[in-house]
Amino acid sequence: MKKVFHLLFALVFVAPMTLFSQESSSKPKLVIGIVVDQMRYDYLTRYWDRYGDNGFKKLINEGFNLRNAHYNYVPTYTAVGHASIYTGTTPDHHGIIGNNWYDKYQKKYIYCVNDSTYTSVGIGGRGGQKSPYRMMNTTITDQLRLAQNKKGKVIGLAIKDRSAILPAGHTANAAYWYEAMDDNKWISSSYYLKELPKWVRDFNKNNNADKYLSKPWNTLYQIDTYTQSLADNNPYEATFKGEKAPVFPHDLPNLRKENGNYDIIKSTPYGNTLTLDFAKAAILGEQLGKGDYTDFLAISFSSTDYAGHKYGPDAVELEDMYLRFDLDIANLLSFLDEQVGKGEYTIFLTADHGAVQVPAYLQDLKIPAKYFNWRDFSNYIKDLVKREFGSEDIIEHFSNYQIFLNKEELKKRKLKTDDVAEFLVQETIQYDGIYKVVTAKTMQTTTFTSGILEKFQKGYNQKFSGDVILIPTPATISRGRTGTTHGSGYSYDTHIPIIFYGKGIKKGKSDKEYSITDIAPTLASFLQVEFPNGTTGKVIREVLK
Repeated sequence: MKKVFHLLFALVFVAPMTLFSQESSSKPKLVIGIVVDQMRYDYLTRYWDRYGDNGFKKLINEGFNLRNAHYNYVPTYTAVGHASIYTGTTPDHHGIIGNNWYDKYQKKYIYCVNDSTYTSVGIGGRGGQKSPYRMMNTTITDQLRLAQNKKGKVIGLAIKDRSAILPAGHTANAAYWYEAMDDNKWISSSYYLKELPKWVRDFNKNNNADKYLSKPWNTLYQIDTYTQSLADNNPYEATFKGEKAPVFPHDLPNLRKENGNYDIIKSTPYGNTLTLDFAKAAILGEQLGKGDYTDFLAISFSSTDYAGHKYGPDAVELEDMYLRFDLDIANLLSFLDEQVGKGEYTIFLTADHGAVQVPAYLQDLKIPAKYFNWRDFSNYIKDLVKREFGSEDIIEHFSNYQIFLNKEELKKRKLKTDDVAEFLVQETIQYDGIYKVVTAKTMQTTTFTSGILEKFQKGYNQKFSGDVILIPTPATISRGRTGTTHGSGYSYDTHIPIIFYGKGIKKGKSDKEYSITDIAPTLASFLQVEFPNGTTGKVIREVLK
């Protein structure tokens, strides 16, 4: 009888405790979230043969590579991407509908993380008056903090403030971003802390920005080996101020004065390396991965975006950027092995959006592509409503391919919002460069289950979005004829890498379609914490051991 009792005791009490112990020990000491700004998936395949063995190739060969991962909403902008990655949901829920957008209640154009209720830390002025308060949902970083009773640390960092703040969530220990120009400082906000920690102050005194800007940016290898790019001198690339042509070498020491001094580093590979330097300092300064709880470091590498906008996806500059960034990734992995321990950390790497090839280049190849002029379109719309309704004041604002109607003017003229919006749909669909148009009412009353309208619906936020939503034709952008941009729901903007690597991750690959919103619930399942409170993504079970 005693044997039976002991067996039952073991099954009921001891076995669950053992399982709990095993699950607890399976958690990593440190999670690193890496977001590469403006990284198309094909930058992995295009430059594959030129990458070393210890950077991207190591992540893919020893981790799990999702080769058919996409953004499942529009617009594909930086702030929206970072918010969606970490909340596990789309803008219709988390509320970050752009980098900037029109606030129809305050009647002004706003920036996603501006918050005048806080003060700058580490610098004077408004550069640190920021917070994540406009993001309506919790993040995976928030949930990790809550699950551990705020014992583990969460740090966010990036050159861009929004790319540091939104991933770090509402409960982070800190978020840091780079104030360039003549300052050359990593700063923060009083939302997080009263003063910069000593390790940040020390880094600001001794960082490597001047060293990186002390010599020209030349190609890492012989320039004639850059066969995956167009000719170095071509008409599709912009230049730094003071340059006659967009060609190597870029004389950074002599160009920096005309290009915002330290600001110039953002558009070079050294902006990523400087970010890596700061990330390593954060790991050491905060002793991340050294405690009894899981820490989380959210890193966003922004220079790929600055260079992408300037040069486009087919430039030698961009190829060189990624070859050098591959070395940065290898450097980071080696550092983590040494400081945290092999097999003791988990990484995911993804991007906040892709980019379209330069439309002027596509046009020369006879591929349909256009440039959209907002001023011409604005005048067209105002003329339309003035002829039809007697006043151009009916139009309150244009931005992000949305039209906001003036409700007070409509009321004064006894016009219905839905009627005016439907009129604009019928008229603007005829405009060259516009592919589809829908009203806010359509977004609220119709459920789209496929195609680009489904993506727009997930990006439409009833509280914050406009009254008429415009969808441009493929490869249509609004900017000059050099360089590129992003923001659409087409594959060049939505198809991005998602790679998991490290503790608890299988080796493998998948061509199944996954969404960017699947990262956060996958991490939540792996870390055994509650999902972010707005999660609409799903757990990617095939990546987890």
